[in-house]
Amino acid sequence: MRILFVHAHFDDYEFTASGLFELWRQKLGDDLNARVLVCTDGRAGHHVHDPGKTTQVRMAEQRASARIGKYEFQSLYLPDGTIPREACLLVTRDLLAALWKAIRDFEPDYLFCPPVPSDPFAGVHVDHIAVAEAVRKVAYMINVPHAFVEEYPAMEGPAMPCKVPVILNTYDGYMAGSNHPDFLVDVEEGFEAIAQMTWCHQSQILEWLPWVGRHQMKTPRNFEAWKGELRDRFIRQNRELACSDHRAREAFMVTAWGEVPTRAQLLRDLPGIDQSCSAFPRLKVFEQAVAGSSQKEAS
Repeated sequence: MRILFVHAHFDDYEFTASGLFELWRQKLGDDLNARVLVCTDGRAGHHVHDPGKTTQVRMAEQRASARIGKYEFQSLYLPDGTIPREACLLVTRDLLAALWKAIRDFEPDYLFCPPVPSDPFAGVHVDHIAVAEAVRKVAYMINVPHAFVEEYPAMEGPAMPCKVPVILNTYDGYMAGSNHPDFLVDVEEGFEAIAQMTWCHQSQILEWLPWVGRHQMKTPRNFEAWKGELRDRFIRQNRELACSDHRAREAFMVTAWGEVPTRAQLLRDLPGIDQSCSAFPRLKVFEQAVAGSSQKEAS
């Protein structure tokens, strides 16, 4: 099993999908190949450090998290060898090309990325929405072998097929009130690991996030206090998603950007799906349409 998480910032992974990846790791061990791809340099995420120092700190924090979570961490490099700047990410040809190459190089079975908001009420982060739109726009090109050979001449050669992954959207805290997941994963068994991985990002949880005042966060005194703060985040998220208890859950939405999975496939492949909170509304409509088309062809 090969799984790829693509997002904008250092720490986006820990707050949206690290619990599912941890459950997967516990279930599959060495049969899981997990990679986290961060698409910006993190330079804007601090109010005291200069941009260069901030990038260095946040890179080190992500590597520390990767050691705990046993996943491979990569930064996204554009064709010119640079990492996109934080806080001003735009969907450009170079961004599409870089994502195309990164996805083709890894060939994941499942790809996780942020959602494209459709609700005008939804708040957005420019970097989140750029990554979401870029993944959506490049998805068809994953199995188009010569789409970006001008940017990557070394990849020009005999056409080779490339696996197109199932592409799932994660929960986005900036879209509070406008997240409509298809299924929830109960990650309570991975809560301790989530806490440890998020605790690695101390420039964020001890300094930047409380200062910027966007995430209802207090400054935790120590790791135990941080676990309480993290639990409160899950409780607030549960409340938004109409779950009444305090268990840790992560939320995901199915897309038709890549391979469209069946409900049976997701239940087989993904550990921890909470079926009591998972209606799979989009998949039900899709499966009904496919079944109707098949019946029509048969008749």
